[in-house]
Amino acid sequence: MTRLVLFGAPIAIVVSVLFSSRGDSGPPELVPQPAGSTGASPARPAAEDDGTAEKIDALPPGLAAPELKEIASRLLASADASTLDWRSRYGAIEDLGDGNGYTAGIVGFCSGTNDMLQLVEAYTEDRPDNPLAPFVPALRAVDGTDSHEGLGAAFTAAWQQAAEDPAFRTAQDRTRDRLYFEPAVRLAKLDGLGTLGQFVYYDAMVLHGPGVEANGFYGIRDAAMASADTAAEGGDETAYLGAFLDESRSAIRARPVQRDTTRIDTAQRVFLRDGNLELNTPLEWQVYGETFRIP
Repeated sequence: MTRLVLFGAPIAIVVSVLFSSRGDSGPPELVPQPAGSTGASPARPAAEDDGTAEKIDALPPGLAAPELKEIASRLLASADASTLDWRSRYGAIEDLGDGNGYTAGIVGFCSGTNDMLQLVEAYTEDRPDNPLAPFVPALRAVDGTDSHEGLGAAFTAAWQQAAEDPAFRTAQDRTRDRLYFEPAVRLAKLDGLGTLGQFVYYDAMVLHGPGVEANGFYGIRDAAMASADTAAEGGDETAYLGAFLDESRSAIRARPVQRDTTRIDTAQRVFLRDGNLELNTPLEWQVYGETFRIP
């Protein structure tokens, strides 16, 4: 799931495209915005426009530090695929029956939520003769639906073939960072959150999609902020993260499928109860009843 802002239209308008959250197979909603708009919604503060960008950049890297980004990738993979070997997921592809079409790659890019299309288009721009290039028209046609039309077994085979190409793995990394990791970490810093909070935001951004509706990341953040102040607002960081995890858990439980909440109950909540706001190692947690450790 992703949110796009398209600039440079001939009549100088900006259109914000809010695609449905993961787990919601509804069609995209088109929301016109005035010319010159940043595309930020009320749920998504325009941090880069109010003089805070420099302050954010001056903060410690937090989750963006290479060793912590690696930990974040392992934590995410444990919840998404029951493995710490997140690099083994580049070629993974299947339909989970959640209304989002095919789910594939290192953060579960979906054929129905636009992020897969963005990824394949970026890869094709760099490598026009790649195995996935012939499927770009079909991906555009099924975007916003759970349809496999024009895709099918030939597409899944092409995805797995492409995953052997270092350029496709790099494209996955870059799309993950642009759509999910970097926005989540920057917003968490804006909210005064430490490394654990930055991971909580990142995991939720990937899991729920960056939508502004109630079951999207920004809707969940809005609900949490309504019940607890962020650290940047003078609130208690632990209390705020607890409220955010409560809202994220409720969004998971409201889904028709994939309603397991152990990524929160026996992982993130454990780190929070331990007071490990900087996500210091060693770490031990459980997902789906399986225990994972990072020394």
